[in-house]
Amino acid sequence: MLDSLLQSSTSVSLLGATVVLLVLHLLYSTFSSQENGTEPPGPKRLPLLGNLLQVDLKRLDSALFDLSKKYGPVFTVYFGLKKVVVLAGYRTVKQALVNHAEEFGDREVTPIFYDFNKGHGILFSNGDSWKEMRRFALTTLRDFGMGKRISEGKIIEECNYLTEEFEQHEGKAFNNTRAINYASSNIISALMFGKRFEYKDPDLQTMVERDHETIHLTGSVSILIYNIFPWLGPCLKNWRDLMRNVEDGIADAKRIIADLKETLNPEMCRCFVDAFLTRKQSLEESGIKDSHYHDDNLMYSVMNLFAAGTDTTGNSLQWCLLFMAKYPHIQDQVQEELSRVVGSRQVRVEDRKNLPYTDAVIHESQRLANIVPMAIPHKTSQDITFQGYFIKEGTTVFPLLTSVLYDESEWESPHTFNPSHFLDGEGNFIRRDAFMPFSAGRRACPGESLARMELFLFFTSLLQRFRFTPPPGVTEDELDLTPVVGFTLTPSPHELCAVSRQ
Repeated sequence: MLDSLLQSSTSVSLLGATVVLLVLHLLYSTFSSQENGTEPPGPKRLPLLGNLLQVDLKRLDSALFDLSKKYGPVFTVYFGLKKVVVLAGYRTVKQALVNHAEEFGDREVTPIFYDFNKGHGILFSNGDSWKEMRRFALTTLRDFGMGKRISEGKIIEECNYLTEEFEQHEGKAFNNTRAINYASSNIISALMFGKRFEYKDPDLQTMVERDHETIHLTGSVSILIYNIFPWLGPCLKNWRDLMRNVEDGIADAKRIIADLKETLNPEMCRCFVDAFLTRKQSLEESGIKDSHYHDDNLMYSVMNLFAAGTDTTGNSLQWCLLFMAKYPHIQDQVQEELSRVVGSRQVRVEDRKNLPYTDAVIHESQRLANIVPMAIPHKTSQDITFQGYFIKEGTTVFPLLTSVLYDESEWESPHTFNPSHFLDGEGNFIRRDAFMPFSAGRRACPGESLARMELFLFFTSLLQRFRFTPPPGVTEDELDLTPVVGFTLTPSPHELCAVSRQ
């Protein structure tokens, strides 16, 4: 009887304490906003849950885009007690990420992102370590030819391997996802590790499949919930699977780095890992302590660049080919232009300026595919008044790239596949400022120039050699453009025929 009363009393006390804390939190939030200025508007929130019941977590970018039409280009939502400011539309996102790059330039390291990298590496870090690792990555990758002719040669070589892989199917329907991912992975592998892998290599297959699963699971509803309530982690299968992937990825990265370390020659730098190890060795010999060049930054930077360099380019190329099979009249025009301008010789990067329609089709594919709909979350580095609203230092910010790539004030027909978005009245290619698939500002994709080169050369090489069609018995109208939603948007599982044009 006494135990029962004590338990009941304890429960009531805990409930009362929780209610008091919630009230204090709401009062503090209200007082703080009134004291500092007007905070961005947003839907009314529930205690503890915030706005979780008002958004579709299965397609969060679309739900937030819809809310922007009611609350404006700068608005607030709450995920549990977590406050998030959403930026919507080209003008607002550009103003924040480019014109106020410093204030909106920090990374929001969510619980799952911390689990991935422990604050090290390039993608999920801040401060001096991030600045040095990003600077080193950009400089080193450029030294090894990122965006230059030396990269072009590696990509053209890989185009031949990919073409051979497609030819083996002899025009029959197949799923091209793995072959495309292996090809794009080999380009970043050449820069990171100084070598490419055979497509049948189990190490390549394991790394690519694991990274693909990780990127998919990271955008799942259960992981979004985990970021709000981290104590739920061990109870969630997706979190346990992600942690297993992280451990396996670390083991693979350590093995590859150890192999390169054994044959390191500072006089003959072969790749990114060599450059990092040489810099680390030089600093240690100079007696410099507390350097950012340590094993964790090397390992996580390698993992970041390998995963990002594989997924985004491979994903974009899959969408390009799917759009060509879906819209055969557009494929016809691309192939006519390639035949007229290039003929049967190998396409080179310098041909891009003479292939305006082809270039427009690639850009439109990236725009409509919208593969990274919300970018990686940002965080304000200081208090800022933005478009008349006060946003406190440390506030999580979602730059909604969906709202940029589908902005009705920037694109004539934002929800349809229309290469004319990138062509003037004379058929010349035109750049559009609202084309932001790589994000913008301080946190823009560091591999953008490489990705653009890869996508152009892979796409044109494949369109020179093959005509892409739906499988027998499937019409163009029946090809499904509904994406599979993860952290990135990938095409639904599908098969296409690659019919030789020779």
